[in-house]
Amino acid sequence: MPKAYWIGRVDVQDPEAYKAYVAANAAPFAKYGARFLVRAGRFEAPEGIARSRQVVIEFPDYEAALACYRSPEYQAAMALRTAASIGDLVIVEGYDGPQP
Repeated sequence: MPKAYWIGRVDVQDPEAYKAYVAANAAPFAKYGARFLVRAGRFEAPEGIARSRQVVIEFPDYEAALACYRSPEYQAAMALRTAASIGDLVIVEGYDGPQP
């Protein structure tokens, strides 16, 4: 079964308030087996439009990724995020097929 990923791009408008979101998202992420693969490191955007912060979070499977997002715990955390930032989030199933 393929893993799944949250791919987020965020512009933080209030860094102090955003810290409350980071603290609040820890419990639902742990509950649903999330693991950060990318968390606001250095980046270059050779094509398209980027935001100031890129995040990729891995989940055990697509169902866990969706369940985390829809959970009451994450929805409460998300309210803190939307008050402190603007962003985009895609939840996508990974690929387990043949590689070139």
